[in-house]
Amino acid sequence: MDPDRPAGVVPAIREAVGEDLPAIVAIYNASIPGRLATADTAPVTVDGRREWFAAFDPASRPIWVATSEGEVQAWLGLRSFYGRPAYHRTVELALYVSPKARRRGIARSLLAHAVDAAPALGIATLLAFVFGHNQPSLAFFRRFGFRDWGTLPKVAELDGFERDVVILGRRLTP
Repeated sequence: MDPDRPAGVVPAIREAVGEDLPAIVAIYNASIPGRLATADTAPVTVDGRREWFAAFDPASRPIWVATSEGEVQAWLGLRSFYGRPAYHRTVELALYVSPKARRRGIARSLLAHAVDAAPALGIATLLAFVFGHNQPSLAFFRRFGFRDWGTLPKVAELDGFERDVVILGRRLTP
């Protein structure tokens, strides 16, 4: 677990279920206007995300939610990297926190949960793709032992600005 988690902040973490999809979408959509966390530039819909959600598999590629007082506060999903069999032990993670739940240690709790659970899921490598201008997220992953493994220069354009994507990776020990 992460020693930097604030005392007393221990969200309930569980596998996401279909009823969580509206909250997952709302949290994701809340990140779009800031232009830091996603390359989507317009809100997505619950209907448009049903197939995406169905592709998660609790046995190998889960999506977890962190809840507080019964409300979804954040989510973390693990997706297969590059879709080829040789990469079966590598995943890309996505992590989003509700604006009202930020700075409370929930992201740290979710990432610690993923790091702890990954080996039992057959996962040896975690990847995070983060915009180069998203300094808070870069610092967050680096504090958690992720290292810079590469940069994709100017691969995204947001509001007329070309943006780099930094690839961060963490190798896990069984």
